[in-house]
Amino acid sequence: QVQLVESGGGLVQSGGSLTLSCAASGRIFSRPVMGWFRQAPGKEREFVAAVSGAWSGGSTRYADSVKGRFTVSRDNAKNTVYLQMSSLKPEDTAVYYCARGPIMSAVDKAALYDYWGQGTQVTVSS
Repeated sequence: QVQLVESGGGLVQSGGSLTLSCAASGRIFSRPVMGWFRQAPGKEREFVAAVSGAWSGGSTRYADSVKGRFTVSRDNAKNTVYLQMSSLKPEDTAVYYCARGPIMSAVDKAALYDYWGQGTQVTVSS
């Protein structure tokens, strides 16, 4: 069994920064890719970023909408994945979820992720 718990969400002004954390327990390394998704009210869940396991080089992927502003990373010793968000915009407002994912070539497909956290709210005011 895998449990994922997100934290770090909150209210921030446009242009500000936040760092989200996702603490994992259980056998996450059987599928080491970890991803972040977000869902705004009335919208579908969308891919944000993903990071592979260390033995895969820790490669990363980002949605075009967050490239250059968000950074995904992981600390395998702490079983934690991070999403550093900067230059935040009101359109980044959403509930952010971390999840355990598939191979890196398919990280944008939410249906392929098997375990999800409960989500953390990020609100960016204009």
